[in-house]
Amino acid sequence: MNLTVIGAGYVGLVTGTCFAEMGNKVYCVDVDEDKINNLKKGIIPIYEPHLATMVIDNQAKNNLFFTTDLKEALDNTNIIFIAVGTPQNAGGSVNLSFVYDVAKQIAGIISKDSLIVTKSTVPVGTGFEIKKIINENKINDVNIEIASNPEFLKEGVAIEDCMRPDRVIIGTEDEKSAEILKELYRPFVSNHDRFIFMDVKSAEMTKYVANAMLATKISFMNEIANICECTGANIQSVRLGIGSDKRIGYKFIYAGCGYGGSCFPKDIKGLINTSVEKGYIPKILSMVDEVNEVQKMVIIDKITSKFGNDLSNLTFAVWGLSFKPQTDDVRNAPSITIIGELLKRGTKIRAYDPKAIESFKREIDDENITFTKSKYDALDDADALILITEWKEFRSLDLDELSKRLNQKIIFDGRNIYSKRIEEEGFELFQIGC
Repeated sequence: MNLTVIGAGYVGLVTGTCFAEMGNKVYCVDVDEDKINNLKKGIIPIYEPHLATMVIDNQAKNNLFFTTDLKEALDNTNIIFIAVGTPQNAGGSVNLSFVYDVAKQIAGIISKDSLIVTKSTVPVGTGFEIKKIINENKINDVNIEIASNPEFLKEGVAIEDCMRPDRVIIGTEDEKSAEILKELYRPFVSNHDRFIFMDVKSAEMTKYVANAMLATKISFMNEIANICECTGANIQSVRLGIGSDKRIGYKFIYAGCGYGGSCFPKDIKGLINTSVEKGYIPKILSMVDEVNEVQKMVIIDKITSKFGNDLSNLTFAVWGLSFKPQTDDVRNAPSITIIGELLKRGTKIRAYDPKAIESFKREIDDENITFTKSKYDALDDADALILITEWKEFRSLDLDELSKRLNQKIIFDGRNIYSKRIEEEGFELFQIGC
């Protein structure tokens, strides 16, 4: 099939590349000329395992094209995916200006009957608004159908999620559109039928609800971890106890220093805002968001409990800046809050992350932060280690190296990845809910 993906951001780039990998001809369109020129050279704007190789290979096969010319793309395709950003407005609502701008651009160009598929995460009803905008502004007599096909890509394993999805949700108005998308996705689900068909509005809602449910599990476990600390229970034992219940399972029940990223925080607030606009106050979702923001301060509370409120003469080593492993994304990352709070208290920071240093510098670039080339270099002359992101390379500790480099044998483990046995080697270990 020939298709256009509008938006060469995280979702659009991964989705378009995976479609090309299956032999489709894909035009990936973006207004950012520098980004498009770099992509043509195989320079990828994000870190995602295996993505760069696939982009280069599929360009060589003439399956994947990058362009700023929307007309060129639409003249050669009749399946159009909208995958532009939907950032959060100041009040928590979803900014749909990019989506609607694209709809107007499509209307002024489109010259053949086409299926418009919304891949961006959008509030319920957006698909119909896109169709209305195109129909009211189109200059040619063409028929437009719409569909919602939400993405469920986890950063760090997005290629795997796209190539082997656990479900493909298709929200459509008509059978023909459903059959077109089913045929497009057939190679991805050849071993097992994973299609779920529904109406457009339900598909749009499903994306929000999926992220809201996962965020709720995380905030719930973080709250339970705080209760465990008050009562003397151990959250690690509790997690094993409840995770063994098949109704609950082990995924997303790890206590930590809060969730981040571009999806969970934005989508929770977006769903809250949509509910309020319709006259319903979502109490649980509001608390999920509140608990998560408070949780990012738990590490700071532990640090001040240990060292006191005056931290001006201290230096802290920080391991991990991205909001999760296997990505360079620092949007809404706990590291932003934790390091920001430490800097306010006059500390110096020595930070290391395998992939996210440059991304972090765009958020906070302070003279009191030193970025190092290795995890152990970050420890030099630091008074304590703070683990924020659980990259695999942080899981096994060389305690001799820590002992030599740290001024004090103190670790604040924000992801509970270390064993209490290291306390037998003279380390003080502060964890969450343990």
